[in-house]
Amino acid sequence: MAKNPPKGDGHRIGAVKDRSQVYNPQNDKWVKRDSETGKFMDVKKDGEPFKGVSKEK
Repeated sequence: MAKNPPKGDGHRIGAVKDRSQVYNPQNDKWVKRDSETGKFMDVKKDGEPFKGVSKEK
């Protein structure tokens, strides 16, 4: 996971490791997945990309 010191300042330092996200045009949502296993983990309901997670091409 990303490092976030100092606590409570509202921003992340660096990207979240071992995660990536890809856009699914069928349902117009972003999907997060584990880079090591390739399994899908989570879907954003609001249609915006995840913060701090690198995007796949």
